[in-house]
Amino acid sequence: MRKVTAGLFASVDGVVQDPFRFQFDSFDDELGAGMGAFMARTDTVLLGKNSYLEWAEWWPAHPEDPFGQWINPIDKYVASTTLGDDLAWEHSTRITGDLDDFVRDLKQRDGADIAVCGSVTVVRHLLFAGLLDELQLMVHPVIAGAGRKLFEPTDPPTRLRLIDTTVTSKGNVLSTYGLLEA
Repeated sequence: MRKVTAGLFASVDGVVQDPFRFQFDSFDDELGAGMGAFMARTDTVLLGKNSYLEWAEWWPAHPEDPFGQWINPIDKYVASTTLGDDLAWEHSTRITGDLDDFVRDLKQRDGADIAVCGSVTVVRHLLFAGLLDELQLMVHPVIAGAGRKLFEPTDPPTRLRLIDTTVTSKGNVLSTYGLLEA
């Protein structure tokens, strides 16, 4: 069975929105290697509508970037009830029907890992639905101060288990979590 993973850049105060606003100079070789490993084991991406709209505008125009080289040709499935089925970004398909059912089916298909990229709403939904196998938080040594956080005060208590953690030379903390087995 394929794993569904998510990797999000975060600040120490938990902000995950628009990491380009707080990453500054903390992106280092170890963080790049971690992202490279994440990308190498992934052949399918899940996106929410907002991430799709932002990325579909940016990444096709930047095919020379290593992330662009990876994200542009990969199969992308978009969770949206308002976008049409004619998505312009290559290899993009809108998910029709129930997201949970779609992800359960996708996990049963042949292939490598499935990554949720950006898309905080999709990450949260799949985590609390028990469909997210791994959550990697790449915490930069900065307080962002403002922006959307991954978790909200109304979220249910949810036990996680630490799978792996690495501290990089510039102080980034890469921590990978899984749901605690019941």
